[in-house]
Amino acid sequence: MELEQFSTALKTISERVTQLKDSITTEEATKTSLIMPFFQILGYDVFNPLEFSPEFIADVGIKKGEKVDYAILKDKEPLILIEAKSVAEKLHKHDSQLFRYFGTTSAKIGILTNGDEYRFYTDLDEPNKMDRSPFFSFFVTELKDGQTTEIFKFHKENFDLVDISKAASDLKYLGYIKEFLTTQLNDPSEEFVKFIIAKIYDGVKRKEVIDKFTPVVKRGFKQFIAEQVNSKLTAALNSSVTSTANEEEEDKKSEFDETKIVTTEEEIEAFATTKLILKDTIDLNRIFYRDNRSYFNIIIDDNIRKWILRLYINHSRKYIILNDDAKTEIEIFAVTDIFNYKEQITPITEKFL
Repeated sequence: MELEQFSTALKTISERVTQLKDSITTEEATKTSLIMPFFQILGYDVFNPLEFSPEFIADVGIKKGEKVDYAILKDKEPLILIEAKSVAEKLHKHDSQLFRYFGTTSAKIGILTNGDEYRFYTDLDEPNKMDRSPFFSFFVTELKDGQTTEIFKFHKENFDLVDISKAASDLKYLGYIKEFLTTQLNDPSEEFVKFIIAKIYDGVKRKEVIDKFTPVVKRGFKQFIAEQVNSKLTAALNSSVTSTANEEEEDKKSEFDETKIVTTEEEIEAFATTKLILKDTIDLNRIFYRDNRSYFNIIIDDNIRKWILRLYINHSRKYIILNDDAKTEIEIFAVTDIFNYKEQITPITEKFL
């Protein structure tokens, strides 16, 4: 299977989980409705007990007959142990059961899942003893960039234990790095602020100096990320400001001054939110944005006449205007509130198809 085909199949599973998870209340229903279909797209014959063994015996010490929910086998030996929970349950309290099974078999990968969240474990810290934290985790319904490629490595056709073991350490510590940076982005620590200002400020780093620079570091961090995202999106979408005879474009031209326009993190988030809303309505490559000093345009086919909505952000309020007949104005508190207006935004988009 090619990665593109796998990505399509994984999207189907994601939609299935989204559709069913609120109506599933038991572990058995989770297994048959969500977990087994997931491993099917990974290329395993879930109805062949010589390959995908249910209730696999993993005796623990003097306790006999202990069973893990599934084991993926090769030459009758377990490669991967899978412990399943109901999709209605959180996983943070259930890794101890998989931990007990891990050391009693030859398996080097353990997976804990509730059909939506998947946590992958191995023995990086101590041989034959499962690590307390996963080296890779994801939600099927909230896949992030790059995760599909990592999941594809576990496809039956691609599975290579040596390669995965080598990559596990990188994945684990990459996760820690991203978690650390996310924390510093939202609430920079005193040590982090000291590290930053040591490169740019020659004075004594007293407490009041650190307190003064903390919001500056936080704002600078976010602006840097927004600018990087903006740059990459612009290149990927080939979005450029062009002139037309359209009245709206004339207004755009009169306001446009490249040196004064900064596309913010919130505006990029609004763009991404709108694309997510419309992923089943239109080819996402047809959705563009145009920024100016007064408002942020989200448009179809890079054509200002085909605008879907405009986002306005100022000191006193935040709102959007929809390109419906009434030019409806809607006040919002966060740009993610745009999700709440999918039913209004979708038909506006459809009229441009």
